[in-house]
Amino acid sequence: MRRTGSETRREIIQNAMQLFTLKGYNHTSINDLLAATNLTKGGLYGHFKSKEEIWNASYAGAVDLWKGIVFRGVHEIDDPLERIQRVIEQDLRDYVGGRVFTGGCFFFNLLVELSGQAPEMSGQILRGFDAFSTLLAKWLTEARERSMVADGVNPREVADFLVVALNGATAIFSARMEPEILEGTIRQLRRHIDDLRICPC
Repeated sequence: MRRTGSETRREIIQNAMQLFTLKGYNHTSINDLLAATNLTKGGLYGHFKSKEEIWNASYAGAVDLWKGIVFRGVHEIDDPLERIQRVIEQDLRDYVGGRVFTGGCFFFNLLVELSGQAPEMSGQILRGFDAFSTLLAKWLTEARERSMVADGVNPREVADFLVVALNGATAIFSARMEPEILEGTIRQLRRHIDDLRICPC
């Protein structure tokens, strides 16, 4: 059965996301992509002009996949601190621990590889991390405005800390594949968030 153009493009992106996460951008060759998709060079280049263009589409696909997992049901939660906790749990337990990508985390792996080598690509990943931190800071600001945390709490500083902690747990888990690394991080970050909360009693 012949694939449609959109199905072929989607298959290229799905295979590229896995290959880039596992082997890295520089060590993934066009031949690797051809072998994974059973396409000819002409078939591949009929959809993408270059490997960098495939990477850009893969990055967008990885973002959509991550958002679908990490933000599932989150916007229905009224309490902004519980929103943050749900995001932490779903990021570590379902995205990282669910081994969505064979080689670990698409974003973390490629940021480490591409920093200093490909500033446009690594910059794109960093902007994604910044956007995530900005969203967490927005929720923390909401919590402060609702008198759920003390006025002295710095939303951006806390948000940046959370993103750094998530990435640190991701790195160690990718190396050891021990679920307790993720569960321990979830417990400690929940404790940290609970410590920020002003008791209503």
